[in-house]
Amino acid sequence: MDLKQYQERKTQQQSGPAMRPLCYSCLQPGKACYCHAIQRFDPGISFVLLIHPIEVRRRIATGRMTSLCLDNSHLISGQDFSENSQVNALIKDPANHCVILYPGPDSSDLSVMNQTARNSLVPDEKRLTVFVIDGTWATAKKMMRESRNLHALPKICFSPDKPSGFRVRKQPKELCYSTIEAVHQTIDLLGGALGLDLTRRPHDNLLDVFDLMVERQLLHLRHAEEIHGPFNSRDLKARHSR
Repeated sequence: MDLKQYQERKTQQQSGPAMRPLCYSCLQPGKACYCHAIQRFDPGISFVLLIHPIEVRRRIATGRMTSLCLDNSHLISGQDFSENSQVNALIKDPANHCVILYPGPDSSDLSVMNQTARNSLVPDEKRLTVFVIDGTWATAKKMMRESRNLHALPKICFSPDKPSGFRVRKQPKELCYSTIEAVHQTIDLLGGALGLDLTRRPHDNLLDVFDLMVERQLLHLRHAEEIHGPFNSRDLKARHSR
């Protein structure tokens, strides 16, 4: 190998593979962009997506996707939100009635409430503001534990009636929903009480965008397996984090 060949090979190794340009909105590369499928709407609820820093970097995380679909939503990155000025301003705003979507024995299950009970959840002249923790189940518990300002918020939850559709990311249990599925279910249960016309089903666009992303990821994995062979769980985890 002469000097010129050596220098060319070294330059190629240092530069590495060319990075595909990302969409500035959804942060997806090329054909994986799902922005064209989004039909933004106002669910009559302000959703505050508290996204863990690890989830910010994941291509198939659904917190950002959820925020892009909803008017009057907020996407805030962090782990401990105790001193977060944006979170504290939303909690202290007298126009808001803040709750957090978080399961547990002290959480009000929307699925078992009748319409009258759901209507009574939000005081008159207040806008329902729902905080949603976007992270793995392990990081979500830590975020909740460390964020002292979230402890006093009333908790709401729901009882899933079908398995999650997140087929490209392993969930602890089949009834553990992704963030976007959980927000869709919350709107389905509370939207009618807050004036959203559920007969038009505008919130189903959340699942349409989610399903589009999942199908594209499955197609990509099938194509990659045809070339490289089946991936093990460690390979899939590494791909999901890119």
